[in-house]
Amino acid sequence: MIPKDPFILLSYVNTQLRDHYPSLEKMCVGLGIDRKELLEKLALVDYTYDEKTNQFI
Repeated sequence: MIPKDPFILLSYVNTQLRDHYPSLEKMCVGLGIDRKELLEKLALVDYTYDEKTNQFI
């Protein structure tokens, strides 16, 4: 289960990307997360995925 609070979710997702997954796509598949929903939730707190750095910024 992923965190519901957007700021805790941000920290969780960036940690997962840094430590375990080479891309957002692979993380979403591996954790069973809906990519579009994740992007929308983090956009609410003004964060977008940066493919080059593999993190939300």
